[in-house]
Amino acid sequence: MIRLLLIILLALLIGTGLSLGLQYDLGYIRISLGHYLIETNFWVGLGVIIALVVLTVLTINVIRRLRTSTGLVAGWIARGNERRARRRTTQGLLALAEGNWPRARKLLTSSASHADTPLINYLAAAQASFESGDHEAVDELLRKAFDSTPGSDMAVGITQAQLQLAGNRLEQALATLVRLRKQSPHHPFVLKLLKNTYLRLEDWRELSRLLPELRKRSVLSEAELNDLERQVWHNLLERAAEDCRRQQKQEPDASLEPLTRLWDELPGFLRRDEYTIRDYARLLASLGDEVQTETLLRKVLRNHWSDELINLYGRVKGQKPDEQLLLAEQWLKDRPNNPELLLALGRLSLRNELWGKAREYFETSLRLKRSREALAELSRLNAHMGEEEASVKLLMQGLAKDNGLPELPMPRA
Repeated sequence: MIRLLLIILLALLIGTGLSLGLQYDLGYIRISLGHYLIETNFWVGLGVIIALVVLTVLTINVIRRLRTSTGLVAGWIARGNERRARRRTTQGLLALAEGNWPRARKLLTSSASHADTPLINYLAAAQASFESGDHEAVDELLRKAFDSTPGSDMAVGITQAQLQLAGNRLEQALATLVRLRKQSPHHPFVLKLLKNTYLRLEDWRELSRLLPELRKRSVLSEAELNDLERQVWHNLLERAAEDCRRQQKQEPDASLEPLTRLWDELPGFLRRDEYTIRDYARLLASLGDEVQTETLLRKVLRNHWSDELINLYGRVKGQKPDEQLLLAEQWLKDRPNNPELLLALGRLSLRNELWGKAREYFETSLRLKRSREALAELSRLNAHMGEEEASVKLLMQGLAKDNGLPELPMPRA
């Protein structure tokens, strides 16, 4: 209101000044433009100049207003696109969760260019394309995801590796994960995916090199890591034994150095693990080195008792079978009712050609536990001692037990 009054007052003052000025002749204005000559009264010229200035100012204001209104329209259009993109993105994610892959891919890709987070759109669309079986589209969408968001290499790479693993493209997944690990050597999820890839490729040597980092970064629980480590080294021992067998076929006197060297590489807790010791001892024995197998088992059994290991101890031939038998009989003093130890003593007695003692040990073991091995051993011994009837009877008992036969009436012989 005050501004309007000031403008009116100023206009009145100017009008009054002009009306007074018109009473005086101030001359004329003369303008020469090339061959043209313009002459006018001073006041008329002044009025024209003022009119031109006012027109110029008005024109500039109109242009500014047009620009502002264009920006508002553009902003309104952009906001509308963003709202539609958010709505279509939500619909696309719902379609993805529902398993409607074509619809999910269409909605997510069409709204990606106007979405707040185009990376999510492209990654989700890549997932939908993978589920549809369109692997070429997967690679293209992952490339767009990478281009859409700076610094998204890790996220895109992990998604790519997961889809490659899911599609059983193991070699490609391995290449992707090795590249990601170079960028981020300690990334827990990259390490976990790399572990899964090596497992599926059965690359036990590379997995053994990865194990320390998995443990250091707590990628798996302690129990899972221990189980994985047992699995890795068990397979490495098996492969080393297979290498030794191939060498023995070419050279019967070839050393077992690949297997024994690998045993020395095992982590300390595995060299004290009962199951790992059992596997290694069985491999040694199968390769013909029963003397070293007996030495290993004897050392372990002195400090850590195991029914599985004592069973294996009774099967191998040490350097001095008589001392082997005496040592096992000393263990019997502390474990008089252990059927596995008695079975092993029976076998060691056979090794020393003590037939009667072997029979006693087998029979005692059977009284404590009706095991298939004890039945078979006693049956075999009786057969070689000329007691075929007792041997056949034991053999039939063993067959009945092995096949789970029920107790039924039978005719008398």
